[in-house]
Amino acid sequence: MRRIAVSGSSGLVGRALVPWLRAAGDEVVRLVRRPAVADDELQWQPETGLVDRVEWRRCDAVVHLAGANLADGRWTPARKQLIQASRVTGTATLARVLAQDREGPQVWVSASAVGFYGNRGDEWLDEASGPGTGFLAEVCRDWERATAPAQAAGIRVVNLRLGVVLAREGGALGQMLPAFRWGAGAVIGDGRNWLSWIGRKDLCRCILFAITDAALSGPVNAVAPTPVQSGEFAHCLGHVLGKPARLRLPAPLARLALGEMAESTILASQRVRPAALARAGFSFGDPVLATALEKALGRTS
Repeated sequence: MRRIAVSGSSGLVGRALVPWLRAAGDEVVRLVRRPAVADDELQWQPETGLVDRVEWRRCDAVVHLAGANLADGRWTPARKQLIQASRVTGTATLARVLAQDREGPQVWVSASAVGFYGNRGDEWLDEASGPGTGFLAEVCRDWERATAPAQAAGIRVVNLRLGVVLAREGGALGQMLPAFRWGAGAVIGDGRNWLSWIGRKDLCRCILFAITDAALSGPVNAVAPTPVQSGEFAHCLGHVLGKPARLRLPAPLARLALGEMAESTILASQRVRPAALARAGFSFGDPVLATALEKALGRTS
């Protein structure tokens, strides 16, 4: 039985990952910023590097998911600073702790995002593709670079570049659902930008796979092998809900409503393939969007 430390356990991915790992037979310790009050909690302070080293040394792996919600408000200068710091500062803290204490975890799965690639049109992207431009691409680049001390110390680090995670409780899908359920679902812009997605259950399986496969390291795209254009995504979601997406939100209105965030998220095009996972032999449970949406929305048994 492995002992796995998880940061961001209360987030969209963490809430599913913790019980998934436990069901797989692992012991999970949740990293929390406040004083630990439960047996499965371990306090850490990203700003100061505080962590209980005795408990830390009992962990075999760490999964780092913590980071401020990208879509929680317009990207003001203060908001952008929070987004950047919540990812890079915490990651740098963990890297220092891991590098200094070699009796601790030997594998680290650290979240990143396909935002690393920027807005790339119809170009197929894999882990060998270079970084894009823009705020989100810069954040992802710095986020991954912050793991370097741990890598230099000989720890196997997997930088998991997440696509859009399908879950009705939150994330991009959760934000879209109210409008679609009211019959007001819309295609945004021209609908031709590519959206790389992954079912939350498949993402949990990816994380466990990254922990257990000793040959996997460096950037790994955590996306289904079938990206779709955003217009197709909207129409597929409307079909699953029985509420066709008949409306269209012009790109200028999206930019007016959301500012810079629109350009880096809902209007950006990232056509990403999971090349590293494919080479490692990972098999997706839900590679088809319609089926993945049905499962995410509880429409199947």
